[in-house]
Amino acid sequence: MTTANPLNPDKLPIVLVLQGGGALGAYQAGVYQALHEHDLVPDWIVGTSIGAINAALIAGNPQADRLNKVKAFWDRVSHPDAMDMGQVSDSLRQSNIWFNTLDTVMRGAPGFFRPRLLSGFPFGMQVPADEASFYDTSELGDTLQELVDFDYLNAPGGIRLTVNAVNVRSGELAHFDSRTGQLCAAHVRASTSLPPAFAPTRVAGELYWDGGLYSNTPLESVLNEMPGTDTICFMVDLWNAEGPEPVTMDQVSTRQKDVTFASRSRRHIEDYVVTHTMQRKLREMYARLPPGSRTAEDESDLLALGCDATLHIVRLPYAGRDWHMASKDVNFSKGSIEWRWDQGYRDALRALKHAGWLQHVSEETAVVVHELPPE
Repeated sequence: MTTANPLNPDKLPIVLVLQGGGALGAYQAGVYQALHEHDLVPDWIVGTSIGAINAALIAGNPQADRLNKVKAFWDRVSHPDAMDMGQVSDSLRQSNIWFNTLDTVMRGAPGFFRPRLLSGFPFGMQVPADEASFYDTSELGDTLQELVDFDYLNAPGGIRLTVNAVNVRSGELAHFDSRTGQLCAAHVRASTSLPPAFAPTRVAGELYWDGGLYSNTPLESVLNEMPGTDTICFMVDLWNAEGPEPVTMDQVSTRQKDVTFASRSRRHIEDYVVTHTMQRKLREMYARLPPGSRTAEDESDLLALGCDATLHIVRLPYAGRDWHMASKDVNFSKGSIEWRWDQGYRDALRALKHAGWLQHVSEETAVVVHELPPE
C-alpha cells in the first residue's frame, strides 16, 4: 500500500504553470527541484516560452530522469564566468554580468540560439518568413530532440503538457496539447519564438510566435479547463508587475519589460471567481425548482458548467533585482543561473513548509491564492 504524501494527502491534481522569461527560467528549474524531491508530480504542466522548454523537459522524461535533463539543459546554455561570482564584490559581479550578457548577444547561447550571420534582416532586407530574426534557434530543436523523449511525452498516462504560441497570420493564441495531439520539438520552439530576436516556427504549415506576445502567464488555460475536483496549482512568476518609478534609461527599459511580461493572473482570477459564483447561484436556484420542472437537458447543462471545486494557486515570484538590467532575461551567466535556480529551490521549500492548501476552506470558495510566507 502506497503511503500518502503528507503534502497532498487527498491526492489532488497538481498543475504547474510556467511563464516566459528567457534566462530567468532557471528559477523555475529550482522550483521544480523542490517539487521533485517532495514527490509532488504534476499531472498537467502549462508553459510559455522558456516555461515551455522546462515543461517539455519535465513531461518528456521518466520521473527518475527529469531533474537531470532539466539540469543538462541549463548547464548547456549557460556561459562560464570570468571570475568566481561568490568571491567578488557586487560591483565586480555586475561588471562580469554585463560583459557576459554582451557575449550572449554577440555569440548566442550554446544549444539554444546563434546569430544569423550574413542575414539581410537587420538591414531591412526581405528574407524568408521563417528566417526573419536576428538569431537562429535550430540548435534548440537539436537540444530538445536529445533531452526530451517525445514518444514518452505523447504516450497515454503521462504528464499532460500544454504549450502556448501565437499564430502569426491570425494573431490568435494556440494551445498545443499532448492530450489532443502529438507534440514535437517544433511546438516547443514555436512557443519560444519571440520576435524580432527569434523567427517564427512553422507547425503544420502555419507560422507561430512566442505565446508570451498574447499572454505570458498561461494561467488562463487552467481556469478555462478546471478539473472537476479541488486542485493545487503552482504558478511561477518571473516578472514583477510592481516596481519603483524608473529614473534612468536602463530602469525605464527594465520596467517596460516587467510590465509587458508580468502576470495578468489577478484579472483572470477575478473573472473566474465571478463566473464561478454565477454558476453556483444557478445550481442553487435550479435545486429549488419542483422536481417536475427539471429536465435531463437542464441537468446536462448544469454538469457542463462544472462543479464547486476550489483552485489553490501557490504563487512563486522571482525576486531577483538583477541590477535593474533590461537584458536580465539574456543573462545566461553560469553564476546567475545557479543563483536563480537556488532561489527558486529555497522559495519553493518555504511554500511547501507553509503548505497553505492543506488548510480548510469553505466549499463555495472558488480560488485561494497562497503567497510566499515571510522568511
